[in-house]
Amino acid sequence: MCKELDCGSAASTGRRNESSNRAAWEISPDCVESGSALNECLSSGFSSSIIKITCSDSVRLVNGTSLCSGRLEVKSDQSNQSNQSNQWWSSVCEADFDQRDAEVVCRELGCGAPSVLWGALYGEVEAPMLAKEFQCEGNESALLDCRSSGSDRNTCSPGKAVGLTCLERVRLVGGSSRCAGALEVKRGEWRPVFGSNWTLTSADVMCKELDCGSAASTGRRNESSNRAAWEISPDCVESGSALNECLSSGFSSSILKITCSDSVRLVNGTSLCSGRLEVKSDQSNQSNQSNQWWSLVCEADFDQRDAEVVCRELGCGAPSVLWGALYGEVEAPMWTKEFHCEGNESALLDCRSAGSAGNTCSPGKAVGLTCSERVRLVGGSSRCAGALEVKQGDWRPVYDSNWTLTSAAEVCRELHCGSVVSTELRIESTLKSSWEIRPDCVQSGSALRECMSPMWSSSFLEVTCSGPTVSSIGLVRLVVLSLGLLLLITVVCVTHQVTFIALLIKAPAQMKHFACEY
Repeated sequence: MCKELDCGSAASTGRRNESSNRAAWEISPDCVESGSALNECLSSGFSSSIIKITCSDSVRLVNGTSLCSGRLEVKSDQSNQSNQSNQWWSSVCEADFDQRDAEVVCRELGCGAPSVLWGALYGEVEAPMLAKEFQCEGNESALLDCRSSGSDRNTCSPGKAVGLTCLERVRLVGGSSRCAGALEVKRGEWRPVFGSNWTLTSADVMCKELDCGSAASTGRRNESSNRAAWEISPDCVESGSALNECLSSGFSSSILKITCSDSVRLVNGTSLCSGRLEVKSDQSNQSNQSNQWWSLVCEADFDQRDAEVVCRELGCGAPSVLWGALYGEVEAPMWTKEFHCEGNESALLDCRSAGSAGNTCSPGKAVGLTCSERVRLVGGSSRCAGALEVKQGDWRPVYDSNWTLTSAAEVCRELHCGSVVSTELRIESTLKSSWEIRPDCVQSGSALRECMSPMWSSSFLEVTCSGPTVSSIGLVRLVVLSLGLLLLITVVCVTHQVTFIALLIKAPAQMKHFACEY
């Protein structure tokens, strides 16, 4: 709509509630976003809830990945001319633009603070260049409210047109740290978020946006009455769309809570529980948070007990693989401390540590870690049969949502329980807190805990697997044990044979004759 009106980018949407229904047009947002003409998306109806839109009017970011990123363009100020068609959009040269100017643009667009300010980040175009140098204080509500002076240029060197990326306006409140609590988003005002089927994969997008490591858990806070809130589709967030593009206004009493790991994360892995280990450098004594960075850990400074703490902090199961360079090499700072965990700490940075001998690591020696799932089958004839339960904070049963044998096979594999034999539905008399796990998500290769969302149900999944199998680690141990036993038997036999021959040499002739016959 904003582009149709030549009004820059959308800054916010809302609703105006009227006292009675009136004739109105219903427009499908999916239809509009598909590129169809507006009049192809209309249907006649009645409503008392009217949509409101605020556009940025004078600035926009184009060619970016979201409404909060792109090449900056400013509408040339032709307000003294009666013919609006003489207005045009102009690029801005980075020599005429600084960090405070960027803060104003991001605020005007309804986005968060600027995170990247870089020429030609979003492509070069042949466009007019705005012949003004902006001199914002940083607290203005719009870029054209800032003081400006004439620039001595009307062109810009290649790669010098301003490209800008603004952060989302998002926060977690009411938790133990800034990386835990109820999710809130600001568009005009701060509101909590509600939405069904939020998984750890969806929540992980929020944790990364807040520079808070990886998602450790999600949950809901139930309030006594409905309140104004934002509904955010997790599918939209996971698709890579910016958060403010996935918002719709609504009312709810069930508010989304997220806990992020804050100080550790696993990157480049196949799930949130696997990857190259990175630890956030402790810069808490500095006021500028942007000075914090993520550092690699050298495997010489890290052992099994340290790995147990990391997996627990991330809400995963026990470590199953600890191997340098398993998840790729990168050029990054190296953590200059050696950890000395007892194994029962709740966070890696709670462990004792000592200065490391170096700040570099040999190629292939940065820690890569895989943690197991927290999953079990209970109430059956063995550990490989029963009701499926998954732990994320607490153990909960899994709601039966059309699970197939293909989906259940992942559970048997995770538990080293052979192949799946059957799945069944167990009905209980009352609702209880449970997990909904989408079978299509599991079949796509995602880890179980990345496909979960909390719910209430009385219908639960039971899985029967063929039986225990030997894990890869157990198989190695079995082979080593067997080889050791075989070696021992060989040594004993050889020793006895040598002793027998020695006795035979010393024996009388009649004994030798008897021994040979024997």
